Amino acid sequence: MNNPSAIEMAGCFTVRDQTKLSLNERLALIGLIEEGARRGSERSPVIGDLFSNLGELVAATVSGSKIDRLKPEGATRGFQVFELNAESGENLGRLHMLYLKKPIPCYYLVYVEVAPPFRNRGLGNRILEAFAEFVSHKSALGILDNIIPQDDPTNDIYSKQDWVPLRDITDVCSLNTESVYMVYVPPSLSGKDLEEPLRRLVRHLERKRAAIDMRENELMVGRTIEEFRELYIALITYFGDELQEAETHTVMRYMFTRYVTRLLGFRRRIGDLLGYTGGESLEQIALHPEVRALPIQSYAPRDLASNPSFVSGDRELWLKLPEAMKKHPARMIEALPNYRRPSLVQWMEQKGILSSDTLTIGDLIDLGFDPTRLKEITIEGEEHIFERVQVSRLPEIERNRELLLEVAQDAKGARVKNSLVRANPPLLVIRDRGNGYVLRRKVQGIHWEEAVEQLQVSPALKGLNTALGLDRLIRSTVRETREWLSSRISGGPTVLTEGFAYFVSWDLDNNQPSITVDPSGSFVESIWIA
Repeated sequence: MNNPSAIEMAGCFTVRDQTKLSLNERLALIGLIEEGARRGSERSPVIGDLFSNLGELVAATVSGSKIDRLKPEGATRGFQVFELNAESGENLGRLHMLYLKKPIPCYYLVYVEVAPPFRNRGLGNRILEAFAEFVSHKSALGILDNIIPQDDPTNDIYSKQDWVPLRDITDVCSLNTESVYMVYVPPSLSGKDLEEPLRRLVRHLERKRAAIDMRENELMVGRTIEEFRELYIALITYFGDELQEAETHTVMRYMFTRYVTRLLGFRRRIGDLLGYTGGESLEQIALHPEVRALPIQSYAPRDLASNPSFVSGDRELWLKLPEAMKKHPARMIEALPNYRRPSLVQWMEQKGILSSDTLTIGDLIDLGFDPTRLKEITIEGEEHIFERVQVSRLPEIERNRELLLEVAQDAKGARVKNSLVRANPPLLVIRDRGNGYVLRRKVQGIHWEEAVEQLQVSPALKGLNTALGLDRLIRSTVRETREWLSSRISGGPTVLTEGFAYFVSWDLDNNQPSITVDPSGSFVESIWIA
């Protein structure tokens, strides 16, 4: 992606340009890592060195101002979120807008989001059509800042929908020279003199934008995508011969697997960033067929990793683990069965893939997530889940474990919207082969976002969801549970709680929500905080 503006603005970023490696430097680093693996040298660079700059960029990018998916429509300060649903009930996507009444009624299009199951089907255009119909009905202008790079295939998505550059209407000089404002003028306002109102509108809008740091989000996303592109070029350049000859040695597979899992994680996390209107620019990083065909390698070869270590948790439970697992945690944990979440089960059935089959990097791209990250294990008759996490997240997980233990007593018997609140803190944390492995009890539930997705896309559940509004019920229950948690942890609501995950009751065997229906209304049986 040739985006000079992102590079020129680099001085304002947390991550400085000095850390950026050239292609030759990346190639040399990959070579040193591979040579160190062959020779077993303790002084050679580790795999983390190759991804360090990318990790810093991702962390800085996703820490920007975010859209709160749990907030109801008509949120404060003029922000509004509208869901777009098909006649059959599926949630196709969302529009995130900022309404400005003066100097002229206007809706600033903050973010267009296509639901994951419906991406790459042209729905972005349909959502823009719906937005045009909405502002036309309101007799208001539509305005956005097109930050999609000119060489991106999706750059003209707005002009195709009759959006025009602001400079075609007025010669207003933006305070931010990087802005590329575009305007949609509904039929009711065509022919009117909009020059002066638009000048005042841009000034007012930029004051709003400064308050929420939209521009920083946009530029940081662009810069991080650039880093993903450059790192991929380095990997494909270095391993080009091996890929052509269909060689699949462990170090190469591990590097590409780590790259792709980082890419998928970043794609998921930028969906919450406020102001990012880059469409599906990240989808333009297309992997070569030879890379897609590689079997995944989720943990580092022994020569690239330090000795396994017990980090924290219940030592008695650690002693109950199989001896082979205590000696070789990564190898033994990764060999466990994958957690059979509904979306994975459905995908496997569609593809005719068995649980014993080895997944490829292309499978991860098609799924949109890494199903090998969660593993099932039974310890003394009780079902548990191992979660693979980045080592950099271990301090955060340890902090959250202490907070969950702190509120565990309050959670006993507590209810939110009639749902029983339960805590599911980590029981063990192990470090091995470049990964952290977190052990928790397996609960009879699934993550709330997957629950909402299943209710909206599963043919067997859409009718039930339409009748009872279960997706809205789950959102409101999770939102109030988050507020309940914030009121009870040390420091109160000022302590960040976004690192926690929320799971709602679900019958995994039959892919059905566990909902209680009584005269007072429906409610989720239980909600777990993890």
